[in-house]
Amino acid sequence: MKPRILFLAIPLALGLAAPAGAACFADYKAKREGPLQLHYGVAELSDSDCSREAAGPEIARRIARDGWELLQVMSVFGDDGLDSRRDSAGAYFLRY
Repeated sequence: MKPRILFLAIPLALGLAAPAGAACFADYKAKREGPLQLHYGVAELSDSDCSREAAGPEIARRIARDGWELLQVMSVFGDDGLDSRRDSAGAYFLRY
């Protein structure tokens, strides 16, 4: 009986110790007319939007609230890419 419990307990313990999932972020370029304004930003994405193709519609929806139009999703990355983009994104770092 004890070997069977141990056999089940090890995978369960390993599963609980694993991270819930890696964070996902995208950097993008956007514009707003009248007068023309441009911005570079970084947005956090859900796991289901963690690709350039899926990120586009999600980011476009978010930034449209403030009159911005998405020009391009540049890349999708994890936590390791945040610090290098923080200064460039300025006020648009994780704003949307």
